[in-house]
Amino acid sequence: MAMRQPHLKLEPFEIKEVGYIKEVKKSIVRIGGLPSCIYGQAIQIKDNAKGLIIGFNQEEALALVLNEENAISAGDTVSGKSELFSVAVGEMFLGRVVDCLGNHLDAKENIHSVEYASVFREAPSILDRIPITEPLLTGIKVIDTTIPIGKGQRELIIGDRVSGKSTLAIDSIINQKGKNTICVYCWVGGSSSSLTRVIQILKERGALNYTIILAAAASSPASQQYLAPYAAVTLGEYFMYKGRDVLVVFDDLTKHAWVWRQLSLLLERPPGREAYPGDIFYLNSQLMERAGRLAPELGGGSMTFLPIVETQQGDVTGYIPSNLTSMTDGQIYLSTALFHEGFKPAIDLGLSVSRIGSKVQCDAMKEVSGRLRLEYARYKQTQRLTRLKTRLSQEVSERLKKGEVLTELFKQPAHETLSLQEEIILFYAFSRNILDVLPAEGAEKFQKGIYPYILKNSPQVIEELNNDKTLTKGLKVEIDKAFVDFLRAEKIV
Repeated sequence: MAMRQPHLKLEPFEIKEVGYIKEVKKSIVRIGGLPSCIYGQAIQIKDNAKGLIIGFNQEEALALVLNEENAISAGDTVSGKSELFSVAVGEMFLGRVVDCLGNHLDAKENIHSVEYASVFREAPSILDRIPITEPLLTGIKVIDTTIPIGKGQRELIIGDRVSGKSTLAIDSIINQKGKNTICVYCWVGGSSSSLTRVIQILKERGALNYTIILAAAASSPASQQYLAPYAAVTLGEYFMYKGRDVLVVFDDLTKHAWVWRQLSLLLERPPGREAYPGDIFYLNSQLMERAGRLAPELGGGSMTFLPIVETQQGDVTGYIPSNLTSMTDGQIYLSTALFHEGFKPAIDLGLSVSRIGSKVQCDAMKEVSGRLRLEYARYKQTQRLTRLKTRLSQEVSERLKKGEVLTELFKQPAHETLSLQEEIILFYAFSRNILDVLPAEGAEKFQKGIYPYILKNSPQVIEELNNDKTLTKGLKVEIDKAFVDFLRAEKIV
């Protein structure tokens, strides 16, 4: 009779490839070994340092060190993980300030997540997407009327420094309050003091509860600044695949490109135009193509991108601005000249465009905003032609007066967003030529007071606009009556 073999209990084990560091150059290490590594693979250096494979050949592998870069040196062991680099995702990130590794940067408790997602996830295919038909309202009059943005769109914000680019993006986040939209604000390469001001604004406006701030300030390692936009998109994708609407702001991708140029030159890759590496176009497009609106069978969620890029002295033909212009669905161009003239937000309607257009606007907004861009363009042209003339015909004077009224109507203080109903009422008043006949003080009083007046005295008008989003004949009669009653009550006319 054969003897029974004793039962052996084996401890769980993991097979890893192990290499060693040959050279350390800032955030980049050259590694010997790891013969089976792949691009984007996660690695572990010593005990705590994390890394990411970004290149390899037959002799060695190249990796970015994402943390503890000062604690590593040549000769340290490196182990390759059998997975692509992933970051933690989940609901617990809402209202938090984190880095690209999921570590908290605020004064709250640590974030513990059980769900992870690959940073370099493939974008949804064409068959997984549906057309963009729903508007993403920014609460900014000039954008919602003339440059409408749809859920799933990529709209570039472009302009010189200190022209109001970040303010537009922050206002768009503020306006998502109560609209069931998750916002991700990705801060790359800026100062910590500026980031603190952004956090304070969002907190004061009650926008931090539905916003994730992912920060890689200028003081952060270059590797984290490179990875930050991809980590921000990964956080947004978690909610998109849950059927939610997501808005992601990249502030800004110019500094992200600078960081990748710096890393590529350290990697001794050949420089091309403006010293950027040849793969910079792929770097941007790999990010931009992940926006979109998913088909209902995948949850029907959407992810909208507002990438920000900085120009030098208004030059939109620079390498990075032209790259991003070619791969987005339109751009909002901010002019420094308009900014100094006091036209804020300083949006140049001649250079700004949305390729989604009026397809995402409701019927009421289409009706009141259809001719605004043409009206503004005619005004600017007439203004240039009549600059030196002193005697003008009545027709030209009326056109100039209407253009001046429209210009004042487009102006809007920072962080004071408007509801869709308020925008429709104001521009309906413009289409009825009510603002043209009022004095300057009366027009300003009308703009500030008409919506609260209708909300108080004719709430059914606001409710009908909110529900049907159409200017029916009966609704127009009610709004016209409210206009007359307001003007009489305030003794404007």
